[in-house]
Order: sequence, then structure tokens, then C-alpha cells
Amino acid sequence: MDRRDLAARIDHTVLGPETTPKDVDRVVEEAVDHGMNVCIPPCYVEATAEKAPPTLTVGTVIGFPHGQDTSRIKREAAASAWKSGADELDVVINVGRLKAGDTEAVSDELAAIVASVPIPVKVIIEAGLLTDAEKHRACEAAVDADAAMVKTSTGFADAERRGATVADVALMSEYLPVKASGGIGDYETTIRMIEAGAERIGASAGVEVLAGAPE
Repeated sequence: MDRRDLAARIDHTVLGPETTPKDVDRVVEEAVDHGMNVCIPPCYVEATAEKAPPTLTVGTVIGFPHGQDTSRIKREAAASAWKSGADELDVVINVGRLKAGDTEAVSDELAAIVASVPIPVKVIIEAGLLTDAEKHRACEAAVDADAAMVKTSTGFADAERRGATVADVALMSEYLPVKASGGIGDYETTIRMIEAGAERIGASAGVEVLAGAPE
């Protein structure tokens, strides 16, 4: 895969708790220069959308990173992000409800969020915290909600279980297109995720990933 094709699959990301406007400006500039998308905190979406070129896909996160906001708050946040200029949303499921067996509540919440906006919704299942059976149920909930994509991780879970894995991508790709995210910092890892079935890559190291790709 050449550099240009790969760049279009990368959501260049800055989502840490200390993210400043300058950090966002840097990531946006890098994304524009290299042909990537961006994923940024909701508080910076409006300013970014106002000055970014229309070719830039601007994503943001909802219920991030723990997914424990109420359903109403998530819906309102999703609508607010869209109205501010977001092109895509990455929504964290309520992991606790899923693990408690209340898959219907998870699916209903996601469906309400999807219905509240006319833009693609990616569902972050936080795979590192789930058993395989729970991953299947999470993906089924995303399908039932008419989500556009499932995403492996926030990157902010337990340090030992926060990243994307080839096995998780392969499992999740049985249901919907997959965004692999968490711990992806080089071209070789990126290609392994794509070969496993990932359609999109979330990475704060987007520039470094592309540096290893053939031109």
C-alpha cells in the first residue's frame, strides 16, 4: 500500500487530557499536509472546522474515554459535535452495562445516538476489557444500532489491555468495518491491522506511520 492510499485510512489523533489548541493545530496541519483525517476533542471541533480545508475529515469522540455518560448526554453531545462541524463520531459504549449482560441497553443507546446525527458513527467497544463473547455481543449491538464502524479501543484503558490486536480486528471485521486504534505507532503494525481486516487506523503517530510506507 502506497503512502497516499494509506494516509486516507489514518485518523491522526490527539485526545489526551492535556491537549491544547496548539496541539490540535499541529495535528490538523500534519493531517492536511499528508492527506490524513483528524480525530480531536469535542471542544476544538468548531474552531477546527471553521478554518480547516473542506477536504479534511474531522472526527471527534463522544462519551470518551469511559462511556459512562447518560444516554441523553451522549445524544446531545453527538448532535452538538455534528452542528459544530464534525464529519464523524467515535462513541464509547457503556462497557459496564455490556459486561453486566444488558446488551439491549447498549444497543438502544447506540441506536439513539446514530439516529440523532446524519454523519457516520463509529462504536468504540474497548476490546481489551472484554472477553471474546462480550466482543461479539458489542459488535452485534453496533450492527443492530446501524453504526458505520466498530473501533477497537480508546487507548486510555488499563495500560496492559488498551491497544488494538490482530485477533480483535479479525473478530470485529466479521460484523462491520473496523477502525484499529491504540498502540499503533509504525507502518509494520499498521499493515498487520489492515491485513487482519481494518479499514481505518487511529493513531497519534500518523506521521511516523506514513514515514515507513512506500511512496
